[in-house]
Amino acid sequence: MNSRSLLGKIKNKEVTIGIVGLGYVGLPLAVTFASTGIDVIGFEKSEVKVEKVNNCQNYIADVDENELQKCVSSGMLSATLDFTNIKKCDAIIICVPTPLDKFKKPNMEFIEDSCRSVGQNIKVDSFICLESTTYPTTTEDFILPILEKESGLKGESDFWLAFSPERVDPGNIEFKTRNTPKVMGAMSLEGQEIGIALYSLAISEVYPVSSPRVAEMVKILENTYRLVNISLINELALLSHRMHINIWEVIDAAATKPYGFQPFYPGPGIGGHCIPLDPFYLEHIAKGFNFDLTMISTAGQIDNLMPSRMMVRINFALNKQKKALNGSKILFLGVAYKSDIADERESPALKIMDEVIRKGGIVSYHDPYISSIKTQKDHSLDSVILTDAVLVNADCIVITTKHSSFNYENILLQAKLIVDLRNAYNFKNDKIFKL
Repeated sequence: MNSRSLLGKIKNKEVTIGIVGLGYVGLPLAVTFASTGIDVIGFEKSEVKVEKVNNCQNYIADVDENELQKCVSSGMLSATLDFTNIKKCDAIIICVPTPLDKFKKPNMEFIEDSCRSVGQNIKVDSFICLESTTYPTTTEDFILPILEKESGLKGESDFWLAFSPERVDPGNIEFKTRNTPKVMGAMSLEGQEIGIALYSLAISEVYPVSSPRVAEMVKILENTYRLVNISLINELALLSHRMHINIWEVIDAAATKPYGFQPFYPGPGIGGHCIPLDPFYLEHIAKGFNFDLTMISTAGQIDNLMPSRMMVRINFALNKQKKALNGSKILFLGVAYKSDIADERESPALKIMDEVIRKGGIVSYHDPYISSIKTQKDHSLDSVILTDAVLVNADCIVITTKHSSFNYENILLQAKLIVDLRNAYNFKNDKIFKL
């Protein structure tokens, strides 16, 4: 196996990189590499995405549309449905979804399918790296056997294998793919050298670790840390409400401590593609080592209960106005899982909607970024136009996402009742019920 040859290609920017999966992780990564003058081929099962990329049509908010157009127009970036083109690639980076099933067990279908396609088409002396979030040992115990079986090649003899966790924060203006440090763990020293050289072409800092399982654990740690702390502050927020304590005032005061404290803020639940899911990959693999992760389990239970607790809060607010939830018109403002993005994956707003509908509430929503939704219970809704008449007509307005484009002053003026789950109003008002 000739690592010097591949390293030479990387150094001279003669390498061709294949990105498998052109979603929230893959497309920004593909554009980042291509914008530096690297030849990138994107592999997708979605014909719609392939056509959009090849026609310079952006569908990921964090990708600069002008940069995408330059990459495609210059020939540095193309997309294809044909996975046999992997033969043209010197390096392949896999960026496919890793959801949980209904029992919160890892669904490895997308990774397995991608690895089969890669294995059937890789050439000798290729570098392969997984970025999809998964449990520690996946790269060594799950991916390597598939690649070896499908290719007839031997890992670390005929190809190099590594893991580098994606770090994408949708809507983050400061940190993008290029300037977010990249953790990377390879199965050999040669693979590590190649991975560092490859990612350094497009990313400002590469931080190598000793093995793929260490890199896999890094991602799980990052998001478990957030799951546990957000769940903790959500539970404390519920207690504080009963005790007539303003939890946001408590957090702001605690944050004045210059050491030993990092503020986390409460909300109606945890959303997105990482925090609600990733820690349970670790819980899954821990059972194989006869180890129970009680902290993750408890945090998950708290998060799972938040939608029903928020429904109770809405019901309580309506009761104060001598109204029943059953038959009341409930307008949700924001269904994205965080502010100012077009992403409703795992959004707590959708779960609360299902709870309210189950109790007989008449639900509508407005989100400037998301025109239509389907809840977990398959309720389909379209975003309404946010007119004064819509605000006045609602028996209760629930702020589930704190979009900066909302006119909060006018919302308060027109509303009969507001349940503020995001601290959009940091003052007392008879119309406002806080989390």
